[in-house]
Formats: sequence, C-alpha cells, structure tokens
Amino acid sequence: MKIFNKRASFEYELTGEKIEAGISLRGAEAKSIRENRADLSQSHVRIMGNQAFLVNANIPIPGMKNYDSTGMRKLLLHKSEILTLATKAKQGKLQIVPIVLYNKPLPGGRKSRLIKISLELGKPKRKFEKKEAVKQMDIQRDIDLEFKNR
Repeated sequence: MKIFNKRASFEYELTGEKIEAGISLRGAEAKSIRENRADLSQSHVRIMGNQAFLVNANIPIPGMKNYDSTGMRKLLLHKSEILTLATKAKQGKLQIVPIVLYNKPLPGGRKSRLIKISLELGKPKRKFEKKEAVKQMDIQRDIDLEFKNR
C-alpha cells in the first residue's frame, strides 16, 4: 500500500533530501489509510516548538460524525531530525513536503502494521515555472505520441 503526493513535484522543486517518519494515528485512520483512502495533495509539514505536525492531510473515516479529516497529526521524529529539518528549511527558504505514505515492509516480505511517511525538502515553484513545466509535459507527450504512431 502506497499513497503518493502527485502534486509535490508540480508544486515544489524537490531537493532529494528524504527523511522517513512515523505518524501518530487513530485506529480508524490507520484502517482508512490501509484501504487507500488518504490524500496528501494539499498537505505540508509544520514544525511547532520541538514537534513536527502533518497539516491538511485528508484521511476520511466513513461513517464517523464530528471528525475533522484534515486535522493536524503528529509526526514521530527524533529531536535531532526535527532540528536539522527546521534549520535546513529556514536557511534555504524551503518547505517540508510529504511525498509518500506507506506500510513499512518487514524482513521476509511481510507487511507491517506500521505506517510511515516519507518527507522531502522542496522549494515552492512560482507560477511561471509551473506553466513552463506544463508546456514541457505537453511537448513531451506530443513527441511520444508521434514516435508511437510511426
């Protein structure tokens, strides 16, 4: 089970520095993630005090009333990891972006019940950079179609 943040590479210029973190969830949220119901497209990570939080990740629980599906969830990181993420983000004017939400496999290929999230530092793209990226994707799609039809 893997849930990708499809908008991450479009919205941010990713640096390649990845960190794996645990995530604090309720039981129903974990079940919802295992059923591929989560959405990371609008989410980001915010560091408050000495703790990191996943903000705006949509994890709906069907049939539950009075539940905020986009609430803040605590990320399980060591203090040193939080400190390095915070300093790198401040120095380079970067943002911490969630890339993938997944079950960490156990040795022997068995699936674990632990849900992990992969974080990466990224610099927000400006509007003209996004337009250029869309233009390049359209050109590449046309070229691929042309070669396929030959």
